[in-house]
Amino acid sequence: MKILLTGATGYIGQRLLPLLVKAGHDVVCLVRDERRFELPESLRSRVTVAQGDLLQPDSLHDLPLDLDAAYYLVHSMSGHTKNFVRLEQQSAYNFTQYLNRTTAQQVIYLSGIANDRALSAHLRSRRAVEKVLKKAERAALTVLRASIIIGSGSASFEIIRDLVEKLPVMVTPRWLNSRCQPIGVRDIMFYLTAVLANPACYTTSFDVGGPDVLTYKQMLQGLAAVRGYRRYIITVPVLTPRLSSWWLYLVTSTTFSLAQSLVESLRNDTIVARKRSIEAVVPHACMSYSEALKLAFSRIEQNEVVSSWSDALSSGVIEKNYMDFVQIPQNGMLTDRQTLRFTRDPDEVLRNIWSIGGDRGWYKVDWLWRLRGLMDKAVGGVGLRRGRRSPTDLRAGDPLDFWRVLVADRKNRRLLLYAEMKLPGEAWLQFRIIPNPDGTHTLEQLAAFRPQGLAGRLYWYSLVPFHFVIFKGMIENIVYYPVAPTHHPVLSAPE
Repeated sequence: MKILLTGATGYIGQRLLPLLVKAGHDVVCLVRDERRFELPESLRSRVTVAQGDLLQPDSLHDLPLDLDAAYYLVHSMSGHTKNFVRLEQQSAYNFTQYLNRTTAQQVIYLSGIANDRALSAHLRSRRAVEKVLKKAERAALTVLRASIIIGSGSASFEIIRDLVEKLPVMVTPRWLNSRCQPIGVRDIMFYLTAVLANPACYTTSFDVGGPDVLTYKQMLQGLAAVRGYRRYIITVPVLTPRLSSWWLYLVTSTTFSLAQSLVESLRNDTIVARKRSIEAVVPHACMSYSEALKLAFSRIEQNEVVSSWSDALSSGVIEKNYMDFVQIPQNGMLTDRQTLRFTRDPDEVLRNIWSIGGDRGWYKVDWLWRLRGLMDKAVGGVGLRRGRRSPTDLRAGDPLDFWRVLVADRKNRRLLLYAEMKLPGEAWLQFRIIPNPDGTHTLEQLAAFRPQGLAGRLYWYSLVPFHFVIFKGMIENIVYYPVAPTHHPVLSAPE
């Protein structure tokens, strides 16, 4: 089959793509900027990358029309715009108009369980998108409605993990008594592939969930039990939705916009409705909540996190076309350039560069980096808590603490980062290893800042004394620190 996959760079899309290829399908991945889509060599023979923006219908004119099916995995849960409901419906409408010109017989949409009468704005938006997609003239709609998805890198898992691992005592809002039916990401992958080309699933909506019905408080206690922690949770009625959002944002690695969306949505119970259960049509024994947690932690320990919620551009400040930033501007820039000639094996130095941030830190006065992360959080930025997807691997588009990886070119030994922290300007940080004629190498470390007005210049010059300590020590430690360990992941079944 020839399948169109939207949301191919997102958390679910990155995991679904190799499964579709493995099943023998030819996949067309629709992305907004093909430069940021790093396709593994093993998939290239069966995958075509098409560039288009669902909010710009003119960009969809040249997309292929000879399709058999399509996946619609687009949503703006972590978006920053206040009119996301209108934008989501417009995106779905443009997609449907394009779909009507194709030969596709089915469109599959991953939505959220929404069985309450008074729904949050995001759940209402998901329902509205369903109604738009149903208007496709030829393609039959299959909707999978899921509650919280548990898997390494999922937003829900990372937030629960942050809360449990960082807070021995939690004073929490009353929404922790709402009930949900968590489902493992492996089971979501099963259902997404099982309904494909299945006539019994055409023009039908299904609720999907794991075997456990839990309150969010029980989910926190369940993760604590898996990790061997003792945690005390106190729920109070005085935390308003806005205060709850700030509480979640400050304690966890989530963005404030995502925290707001989650808090609003968590007021609703998300339980599988028996009349809409998928079990009768696609029988499957889903993992329990504790099994899903253990599998997620095993993937983290084995360095096998395939995708993360923070991979999406909307988890930071660059909305789209971020590859336009891959060359540092030449004019109007303030820079700090450090160079260091060395005789060490350049691949060892490169491994230290590729391991920067996250648990390994920034090689000099980490407490200052952490302080900068806290300051960023305090003004609504992303902070340092996003960490990194893998302790040793980087690819273009990865989040890296409060940076975004723009270029991760091992062959040419170049790493370029773009700042997603709150700044009165734009900032880049670049590392390059340059060969010298005498057989030695030079590490070039360039911090560049394009200020916005007087505030930007005052910001830069106020930090110059700290730059002298940080950047000089940083380049020396990258070169002379013990080499970062090479991780060899354990081969196992996909999560």
